[in-house]
Amino acid sequence: MADAGAKRAADGVETELSQKGKRAKADNDHDQGEERKDSESENILCGFKTSNVLSDSAREKIIFIHGKLADQEAVVILEKTPIREDTLTELFSGSRLKLEMKNDIYSTYRLQAPPHLNEIKTTVVCPATEKHVKRHQRQESFLVEETEGDYRSITLPYIQEQSFSVQWVYNILEKKAEADRIVYEDPDPEVGFVLLPDLKWDQKQVDDLYLIAITHQRDIRSLRDLTSGHLPLLQNILQKGEEAILQRYKLPASKLRVYLHYQPSYFHLHVHFTKLGYEAPGCGVERAHLLADVIQNLQSDPQYYKTRTLYFPLRADDGLLSKFKEAGRL
Repeated sequence: MADAGAKRAADGVETELSQKGKRAKADNDHDQGEERKDSESENILCGFKTSNVLSDSAREKIIFIHGKLADQEAVVILEKTPIREDTLTELFSGSRLKLEMKNDIYSTYRLQAPPHLNEIKTTVVCPATEKHVKRHQRQESFLVEETEGDYRSITLPYIQEQSFSVQWVYNILEKKAEADRIVYEDPDPEVGFVLLPDLKWDQKQVDDLYLIAITHQRDIRSLRDLTSGHLPLLQNILQKGEEAILQRYKLPASKLRVYLHYQPSYFHLHVHFTKLGYEAPGCGVERAHLLADVIQNLQSDPQYYKTRTLYFPLRADDGLLSKFKEAGRL
């Protein structure tokens, strides 16, 4: 205790010059870090070699491309960012128009916006596995009916056999990655979680708000593992998640869609928070389960999700779909 007190006293009389020196060094390190980050951002796709387009959507202004980056398999996702209301004045005054057609009261143009208003959100997955490539490939989907028995005999063995890595999730929970992106955290090991923006959201407007709450508990794979014993966790996520979003983004609970996926894209329990009205991928009834409904169902039946039949879509190339076909369930 005496040593600790002496150290705090010594820290308290540290000279202002020393403090300024440390701040200057920190600023310099930060600037160099930003320069390195900018350099990486500028150069990372220079050597990308396109193999094929996996899928694209003219309506959603997004394209998924498979190729190689430094001899490693990679998937690049290009998505036009939304037009924001707060940029309209600059967009109108700072852009160039090229007339394409004029007929009576109608005219169409090609608008060349200032570069910073014409960004393309780019996501790079590298090295990409075959699963990453197939995930973004345009394919037919099938609706699967999974009973309690199907889960135990088909789905669970498949999940365990595949050993899907969630190390990136643990990196977030342990602050080894994306720590600066965390919007809110409850550190409690039983009912706690971290709340951070989903990579689909560019965080420039709330119209397409999309955040993910990731639980600190690591032994809950999905909806199927939930029982009434998890109600404190689920209620905590719902309440504190909504409060954090209200405080940070001024969106009340009545304007949020809060749900879980089944099946999830990765097997560590997480909850989706999106703005009501934004048609986020996977928010349809065949996959999304409102968290408020999940809570009520578990209050009525502690084993509700362990025993009930669940439905979910699977793509044609999904290995789990093959298992259901082999078992004569599809």
